[in-house]
Amino acid sequence: MKVRLRFEEGRRVSRRRGKNRRLAAAVGALLIPIALMAWALALWRLASDLGLAGEFAIEGLFSHWQVWIALALGLSFAAASLNRYGRGGELEEPPGLRPLPGQKLERGPVLAARRKAR
Repeated sequence: MKVRLRFEEGRRVSRRRGKNRRLAAAVGALLIPIALMAWALALWRLASDLGLAGEFAIEGLFSHWQVWIALALGLSFAAASLNRYGRGGELEEPPGLRPLPGQKLERGPVLAARRKAR
C-alpha cells in the first residue's frame, strides 16, 4: 500500500540577503541576560576561591571560574555579533579567528563559489 501526501505550495525561498535579521536580533537580545548570568557565576566562583563569598553551588566541569569566563566571553561576543547583524550591519568573524591577517575565513565550497561570483 502506498500513501501519497499532498501539501499546499508554500512561499518560495527568498534569495535576498539579510532575511534573518529579525531572528538574529531576537536571539541576540535573549543571549544578553544569559551572558550576564555567566559573568555573575564566574565572579561568584572567583570570589568563592578567594574566600570572599560562600560556597559555590555547582560541581563538576562548571565548578571552575575559567569555564564560566570563557562561556561568558563567547556568549557576549555572540550576542554583540547577532545584534549588529540584526540592526543592519554585516555578520563578521573577529580578526583573531582569521587564518592570516587581512584574509576572510572561507566556510566550505558553496560560500567560496558565491564570493568568486560577486
